[in-house]
Amino acid sequence: MNKITFLIPVISLFLFSCSETSKEKAKVETQKPTLEEQQHNTEIQAIELNNGSKWKVDGNMITHIRNMENDIIFFAKVEPKDYKILSKKLHSNIELLTSNCTMKGKAHDELHKWLLPFIEIVKVLSVAQNETESSKQFENIQISFKTFNQYFQ
Repeated sequence: MNKITFLIPVISLFLFSCSETSKEKAKVETQKPTLEEQQHNTEIQAIELNNGSKWKVDGNMITHIRNMENDIIFFAKVEPKDYKILSKKLHSNIELLTSNCTMKGKAHDELHKWLLPFIEIVKVLSVAQNETESSKQFENIQISFKTFNQYFQ
C-alpha cells in the first residue's frame, strides 16, 4: 500500500510535467518565425560592410562557398546546360556550409542576409519547369555571387 501511495503522486507529477513541457514547447515553436518570414525579413535588409571593409568568412565555410562559385563559373561555360545537376551540387554545398557554420556575431548575421535569399534561388532553380525559368534563376545565382564578393572575403 505504501508503494502505491508513493507511486501515484510520482506518476502524476511526471505526466503533468511532460504535459507542461509539451505546452511550453508548442508555445515557443508557434512564436518562431517561419523560414519564409525569415527570408522575407532578410531580403528587405541590406547587407552592410564591416566599417567599409569586407566581412571575413571562416575558412571551413568559405571553402563550400567557393566550391559553389566554381561550379557556377564552370556551368556558365558548358553546353548543354543541365540545371538539375547544378542545383543538386549547389544544394549539397549549402548543406555542408550550414552544417559547418562556425561564425558568430555581426559577420554571421550579415552572411545570413546573403545566404537565405541565395538558398531560396537554388530551391526555385531545382523546381524550375523549363529552360527559361532555369536560365533566369541561374542569372539570379550569378548576381547573388557578385553581391557576395562585394561584401565578403
